[in-house]
Amino acid sequence: RFNGFANAWEQRKLGEITDVRDGTHDSPKYVQEGHPFITSKNVSNGFINYDDVQYVTDADYEEINKRSKVDVHDILMGMIGTIGNLALILKEPDFAIKNVALIKYTGDVDYQYLYQALQAGCVTNQLSTGMDGGTQKFVSLKKIRELDIPFPDGWEQRKIGTYFSTLDHLITLHQRKLDMLKNLKSACLSEMFI
Repeated sequence: RFNGFANAWEQRKLGEITDVRDGTHDSPKYVQEGHPFITSKNVSNGFINYDDVQYVTDADYEEINKRSKVDVHDILMGMIGTIGNLALILKEPDFAIKNVALIKYTGDVDYQYLYQALQAGCVTNQLSTGMDGGTQKFVSLKKIRELDIPFPDGWEQRKIGTYFSTLDHLITLHQRKLDMLKNLKSACLSEMFI
């Protein structure tokens, strides 16, 4: 714990501290151009991966977003396939969702803290024991709402969220440098050993 914080943490259900819902259950018609249609496969490593994404029309986008509009500071969680992958939404989104849990930012819990807490072993273990399905694993929205989340007071949430977000930023910077060095090495090996 950080210095200056001694209050006991509560255990709260995710559905008690924020609004948890999911995307559409319908299968809209896909189009060549339009709004990206994000599913569990597009949620990973804190971001939305737009590789291999389908697109929906303006009308379907509007209809889907009546139920599950994604906003800045919301968190997405994969519910099918690779369970528990997360994405923290940091800029205004222009997509609709399916087979993804939408954890809304309500202001009742610090969004950076919640994003980090959802990656903690105590939560990921609950997810892994709560999976259903045979070859295609999935977790129900009810089970996601019932996840036990450690819940410190607001100041401590902000301190923890900021600390781990800073670490994530450093990891990303170092990963880019590592990737550049690997590319440089590969290029040098190609040129040297002809």
